[in-house]
Amino acid sequence: MSQTLLLTEQLIAQRSVTPADGDCQRILRSRLAPLGFACETVESGPDSFRVTNLWAKRPGRSGRMLVFAGHTDVVPTGPLEKWTSDPFVPSHREGRLYGRGAADMKTSIAAFTVAAEEFLQANPDPALGIALLITSDEEGPSVDGTVVVCERLRARGERLDYCIVGEPTSVERLGDMIKNGRRGSLTGKLTVKGIQGHIAYPQLARNPIHQALPALEELARTEWDHGNAFFPPTSFQISNIHGGTGAGNVIPGAVVIDFNFRFASVTTAEALQQRVEAVLQRHGLEYDLTWVVGGQPFLTEPGDLVGAIQGAIRDETGVETELSTTGGTSDGRFISRICPQVIEFGPINASIHQIDEHVRVADIEPLKNIYRRTLERLESLG
Repeated sequence: MSQTLLLTEQLIAQRSVTPADGDCQRILRSRLAPLGFACETVESGPDSFRVTNLWAKRPGRSGRMLVFAGHTDVVPTGPLEKWTSDPFVPSHREGRLYGRGAADMKTSIAAFTVAAEEFLQANPDPALGIALLITSDEEGPSVDGTVVVCERLRARGERLDYCIVGEPTSVERLGDMIKNGRRGSLTGKLTVKGIQGHIAYPQLARNPIHQALPALEELARTEWDHGNAFFPPTSFQISNIHGGTGAGNVIPGAVVIDFNFRFASVTTAEALQQRVEAVLQRHGLEYDLTWVVGGQPFLTEPGDLVGAIQGAIRDETGVETELSTTGGTSDGRFISRICPQVIEFGPINASIHQIDEHVRVADIEPLKNIYRRTLERLESLG
């Protein structure tokens, strides 16, 4: 059994449903400390949702630093009876390794750890520094995980040059897609106020649903921007509408609309907020509106990091990888605030969060080799 597969199975065996880490980070510390990594545990959050973070750092001679970011927490299993085997007992069937977190993202963490071991065995005094930022709060609220460590690193003036987030990005073949950016996420909760009354006497009431509809229609058909070479146009989507008392003869006193923007780097959350408020005011609505910025967009254009991992994928698999910014948010949105080059790369993502989550066993060693080759290419830059 390869060291990468063995470590992957050890991590899958930990019942680390968010925000639990199990013993994942202890296992990683036991591998990293003998290699010269200074390992720091950062705990955060209330006792009812205690998050464990690991910052492990081994400086290099040049001062340049590559960080691998990952999460040991996993989503809940769902109905256990629907799994073919225990989700926390690593199982092999037809060339696949099954278990919760196999694809998202314990295989990536194991692969990078072993890649770092191999790289340092061949380069005991490297120019390139290596660090790992591992959290148990990525699948949860993400308020006590990577963002907390990044703020601590910022306060200390830590320099980060490159980051690989081990999210499962491949689609059909290992290495066919990496993420070189992500859209921002902006959520709004709009409460349009009316006057409740009997449905037979509308002149004595004011229907907030009727009032809100023209404004919502305008927001839905607005062209917010055209995107750019890396991002699709900004998208506005309504996710929920709540109105009414449950009775069929009552005009409600308010209607609540939840909506979200996934926005490109050509705009800002502040600009979108201003444009929405201008529409609501133009329609004369009485309303309350609260905003949550789930993440700012980030983009890493082709350069040292993108070139290094594209070359590593090509050398290992022969695949010409596609750059993409599709999908949801990741912890890359926090790291990009303190690191200029952030990309995401990992195994095939088809089974993530599903019953019988799995990875192809044949992809595990090549994934490790791609991470190692990326380290070697960055090392060669001096």
